[in-house]
Amino acid sequence: MQAQIQALLAAVGGGAGQGGAARPNQRPYMEMAKPAIFNGEAGKVGGFVTVCRSYLKMKMREATLEEQVTWTLSYVQGGSADIWKENVMEELEVGELEYESMEEFFTNMKKEFGGGEEEETKAAELRRIEQGGKTMEEYVQGFKRIARGSGYEGRPLVEEFKRGMNGGIRRKLMEVENLPTLIEQWYRRATALDRNWRESRREEERLRGKKEAGGGAPKQEQRQNLPRPLVWQRRQLLPQQATTGPAPMEGIERTNAVVVRGQGQSMGISSRRDPFAIDIDQGRNCYACGGFGHMA
Repeated sequence: MQAQIQALLAAVGGGAGQGGAARPNQRPYMEMAKPAIFNGEAGKVGGFVTVCRSYLKMKMREATLEEQVTWTLSYVQGGSADIWKENVMEELEVGELEYESMEEFFTNMKKEFGGGEEEETKAAELRRIEQGGKTMEEYVQGFKRIARGSGYEGRPLVEEFKRGMNGGIRRKLMEVENLPTLIEQWYRRATALDRNWRESRREEERLRGKKEAGGGAPKQEQRQNLPRPLVWQRRQLLPQQATTGPAPMEGIERTNAVVVRGQGQSMGISSRRDPFAIDIDQGRNCYACGGFGHMA
């Protein structure tokens, strides 16, 4: 069986670009990355299957199922994978291979070495993923990677995708008349909406910078440079200037004085004038009440 594997590897590796004779229906030689040796570790089975699937699709599309399985087993070595490999090779020798396609073979391989843990891990990771500061393109690619092998599909997969995207984009998508139904439609619409929103933000920032560069100081700075309005404050009376008469008129300062005829001087009494005060004049009668010795 080992000789068959070596012959198969030589046939696959040989091509027109390496000096080998090309098969009639073989595609032009193309370099492809080959998988690393798989030793049965559960965390590596997914990556191993992905690389094998890509290589078989590009280089061994026309090979039989037995040839594809044999080529894949050639990279399974060591650890707990050796026992499983021997059992599969025995089935190949007796012609009792229980797989009908490579996808079924890879699915069984994941169950054998993943023990169901990989699907549970991806499902938990899918429930935690969020867009955050990433673009929608980055979020979609990460979501697709986790969704594969998580067991989610259909409506539950759409709901997890909606939950993880930013709230603003989700509300915009929910407001449209015809909501997308398939997950691929959600991918396309969310990506287009996110791209338009980011382009609009860049345009607003460009116009704001242009306006500030050519329009002088911003309005806020101009308002701060304006002179402060004058505020008339009521002057407070000194203790010795307080009177027991009515309150003087606000904002106007006057002087109350008693004038005595014949003495040629006035005696200051207060720094503020009482509007109801009267001047004493001993030379005439008051024109208001007719009394003598004062004047209203």
